[in-house]
Amino acid sequence: MDPKTSPGRLNYRHLHYFWAVARLGTLARAAGELHVSQPAISAQLRKLERSLGVKLLERSGRTLQLTETGRQVFRYAEEIFAVGGELVEAVRTGSSGRPLELRVGVADVVPKMVVYRLLSAALALAEPVQLHVREGRPEALIADLATHGLDLLITDAPLGAGHSVRAFEHLLGECGIAVLATPSLAGGLVGAFPGSVDGAPWLLPTPGSALRRSLDRWFADRGVRPRVVAEIEDGALLKAFGQAGAGVFAVPAAVEQEIRRQYGVERIGVTDEVIERFYGISVERRIRHPAVLAVTELARVELFPATRQRSVRRTD
Repeated sequence: MDPKTSPGRLNYRHLHYFWAVARLGTLARAAGELHVSQPAISAQLRKLERSLGVKLLERSGRTLQLTETGRQVFRYAEEIFAVGGELVEAVRTGSSGRPLELRVGVADVVPKMVVYRLLSAALALAEPVQLHVREGRPEALIADLATHGLDLLITDAPLGAGHSVRAFEHLLGECGIAVLATPSLAGGLVGAFPGSVDGAPWLLPTPGSALRRSLDRWFADRGVRPRVVAEIEDGALLKAFGQAGAGVFAVPAAVEQEIRRQYGVERIGVTDEVIERFYGISVERRIRHPAVLAVTELARVELFPATRQRSVRRTD
């Protein structure tokens, strides 16, 4: 048996002939468009039907009609040859006519406002961009990065050792923290910061997170004894508790203004003794994806302008 027509294999020339006949309705019209004889087209159609094991066309008078399966195959053929046309146009003109896709993984502990600010750079490009964003634990997302299912992974900590993925770590930026609360809660705190938050009700990220470790060290260094009201893994939920006045909470200083406006809270104090860092992990040492370049440029120029840029570090 010819391997090109064996079950499980698809001969795209046969499919192209079928597509032409299905569009035009007759063998004669298809033969004229393809510049081949009608018997040649008939032979190719029979081979395609034989390879698929189904009937695709039925004669109705002087025209050919698609069977139910034929209509399904025709829809696939339409998509296949439309993409083929786009490929030729992309090579010819350098533009595919499709939006540029940016597939981003986000560690679930990264503040949503930071993610939005970073990714807004991609949406601001002159070329249309379609974002695909997945949130999860870094160890689950790194596998997709390795198989090129992601273009970028945004985290709040280096990946460190313990994985076999060849990836590169780019410091997007770093900033201090602002401590916020509702006006009524903030008004009841006495003294200068940070002493004012000693014994105050606190909403904290869960133990083990990079921010929680930094806060715990700061509490110990400054003699601040937080009255822990809640430990909340999800940052958006933690801020919702803060918006309701359940406690004070810490946010990256780089997005303090946006969070204050969104949640109706005010600043109690700000410190650079607690540093939040954000990293972009990619499989490229030198980033070439236009949207990822835009994200890193916004981070460097607008979101974290005070960050001392560091060398890219390989993480495997």
